[in-house]
Amino acid sequence: MGQTGAVDLPLMPPVSPMLAKPLKTLPEGWLYDPKWDGFRSIVFRDGDEVELGSRNERPMTRYFPELVEAARRELPERCVVDGEIVVATADGSRLDFEALQQRIHPADSRVRLLAEQTPAAFVAFDLLALGDEDLTGMPFRQRRARLEEALGASLPATGGSVHLSPVTGEQEVAMRWFRDFEGAGLDGLIAKDPDASYQPGKRVLTKLKHERTADCVVAGYRTHKTDEEAIGSLLLGLYAEDGTLSHVGVCSSFPMARRRELFVELQELVTDLDGHPWDWARHLEGERTPSRSTGSRWTGGKDLSFTALRPERVVEVRYDYLEGERFRHTTQFVRWRPDRDPLSCTYDQLDRPADFDLSEVLGVGR
Repeated sequence: MGQTGAVDLPLMPPVSPMLAKPLKTLPEGWLYDPKWDGFRSIVFRDGDEVELGSRNERPMTRYFPELVEAARRELPERCVVDGEIVVATADGSRLDFEALQQRIHPADSRVRLLAEQTPAAFVAFDLLALGDEDLTGMPFRQRRARLEEALGASLPATGGSVHLSPVTGEQEVAMRWFRDFEGAGLDGLIAKDPDASYQPGKRVLTKLKHERTADCVVAGYRTHKTDEEAIGSLLLGLYAEDGTLSHVGVCSSFPMARRRELFVELQELVTDLDGHPWDWARHLEGERTPSRSTGSRWTGGKDLSFTALRPERVVEVRYDYLEGERFRHTTQFVRWRPDRDPLSCTYDQLDRPADFDLSEVLGVGR
């Protein structure tokens, strides 16, 4: 496939994206757009030369050849655009982060196959440079207007792979998006100061995410990466309708002193995989377990095997939303629930958003 050549733009890669810090409420008088659940990327286009940056400033160009072609077709001739790489489900109804993760593969043949089977799209929400002009010192409201003008002139009417993220200055509209767009797999809201310049790597944006709680069974743990007698993360389970205990995520929000205390407390529950609900994970020990896949390419070969526990303790955790049957992000510890029967910790307690079609979200951006 090969890499693209060097671009020559007023803003050169790598550029670290501007970041967001969490808040409980939206700031007044700002602009709000949906929080997309994908890979953050700054796209650099200089004619036929295209580079896809990432949050860690490492290029992702080789993994998304279809987006390189889309950028050549659908973005202005010379530009730097901040946005999100996303993949939709096969029916196009919602975002599919798991399928997006699979796109990062070392084999060129696999990259090309996945580009056809699970093609990615790029959702643009900020314009950092256009032509020979560096726009990062410009207020966001002006950058956004320039983005809308530039993409309005370059995007196809239908069927494209580059989209414009919707934006609103009305909190009522934003909160409706917050409620409805979750059903399409989106992740909340981002609020942006309309008068602020672009500040790479700075947490000057704010984000509002969904927060819910669930009571989960603790069925294993992993030790801390710097201390083998401290808990790194608790492995959480929920009982499915057929009575099996499904691994749904992890909880790791503890101070180091508490991690060491937990390690001691949990030793009385340590067991082996014989008869454990996750005994099917035995053949995956040393990989990303427990998981019904063959491991994650993001682990870099690290040993992520777990210590099995008798599933007798229940913990209440805070989570944002599910991706399939698992929590999308690491959960936050709330409290232990000694009053709960582990067998009562089922999926029925979880709040699932109503379905909302992804095409309608992208249509708002038009």
